[in-house]
Amino acid sequence: MKTATIPSLRVNPELRHAAENVLKDGETLSSFVIQSLRDGIQYRQAQKEFIARGFASRDEARQTGEYFDAENVIKDLDAMLSKTKAE
Repeated sequence: MKTATIPSLRVNPELRHAAENVLKDGETLSSFVIQSLRDGIQYRQAQKEFIARGFASRDEARQTGEYFDAENVIKDLDAMLSKTKAE
């Protein structure tokens, strides 16, 4: 597969310096930028899917008329968390 390029970015010297200061041993600025791009894409995809699930849930609740009280949901989640921590 052919590779493609990402447009060059002009940044102020402070931003470049800050990026260089957080590089891990053996990591290049280019690899840092590529990983940051991957992380940003993954985050936005997850965010998009989360929002889609929220809209679908909202639509289902409107259609069925079945809603859940936030206080009860939080209690259930707390119980699940406590159980998981105990294991």
